[in-house]
Amino acid sequence: MKHAKFFALTSFVLLLGYGAVGFYFLPLAGFQGDLTRMALLPESQYGQRQSQPVLEAKLFNQAAMADADVLVIGDSFSVDHVWQTELLKQGLKVRTETWDTVRGVCADFMPWLTAQGFKGKFVVLEIIERNIHDGLQKSLSCTAMDTHTNIAADRPRQPPASSFNPDTANRSGRMSIGFQTALNAAHYQQLTDAADFQSLALDNGATLARVKNGCELFSHRRCASALFLTGEKTEDLADEDLAAVAKLNERLAGVTPIWAFVPNKSTSYFYPDKQFWNKAEQRFNAPNLLRVNQQAIANKTVDLYPANNTHFSTTGYLLMGAAIYQTIQGAR
Repeated sequence: MKHAKFFALTSFVLLLGYGAVGFYFLPLAGFQGDLTRMALLPESQYGQRQSQPVLEAKLFNQAAMADADVLVIGDSFSVDHVWQTELLKQGLKVRTETWDTVRGVCADFMPWLTAQGFKGKFVVLEIIERNIHDGLQKSLSCTAMDTHTNIAADRPRQPPASSFNPDTANRSGRMSIGFQTALNAAHYQQLTDAADFQSLALDNGATLARVKNGCELFSHRRCASALFLTGEKTEDLADEDLAAVAKLNERLAGVTPIWAFVPNKSTSYFYPDKQFWNKAEQRFNAPNLLRVNQQAIANKTVDLYPANNTHFSTTGYLLMGAAIYQTIQGAR
């Protein structure tokens, strides 16, 4: 009986200790960015700290298809309607759909578009670099539109947060994740503090990499390095992708297509000499979003892409939207 009581007491103390330590580390399991979540690294070290522009809620109004001046078909860079606010500021009515809803620019795209009641002149086709080749090929092989209803398309969108506190305690995660995040933070801090550190592929598809002049470009605490997707390609896009754009443009007679090719985060910081954007601008008058990003980085724009995220900050989205609006304005 004495041994049973001792065992029970010891187990209780150990369990209590585990819970106390786990509760201490639990806030580290609350993530704001997709890359910190993938890498299991704390927001307190990699979360952005600089505030972002405040946007008015009225700039997020979604136009009906029949009323829209501009139809946007895009991916996750368009789904929150942030860059589109630059168009609404100029009085344009914008309808945004996603590639999940409009599965491609198929051979019968224009009859389909007319049937939707669209009377506008401009169709913006937005694609992130890592999906450009496959996305274009999917459209080329598509003969008939296969659309899917998006019940969220007309739900009101809220402006993105303008201020951030990455030190906010968030205890909604799992204790085991908090433990792992604490261990990762200590381990990677030791590695990244080394003078010769360049990059390290982490678990779950994230990479931690040193960025030239990083502390002039990012607001997070460990600003000398930032997080990136591991699978982003270093090589340029091929000319066959430009040929695919030309063929798809033939399907878009009656509207002005504007191809908004968003550079990968790694391209913007590490591979700015890629020529695809220059060629797309020359051949199709596509907004040169890589040049926009290069200029922003040269101007030491802080958190163009936050360190913890694969997507733009509000500042980055507004630069993107301004470039797209300039292209629309020039084509009017």
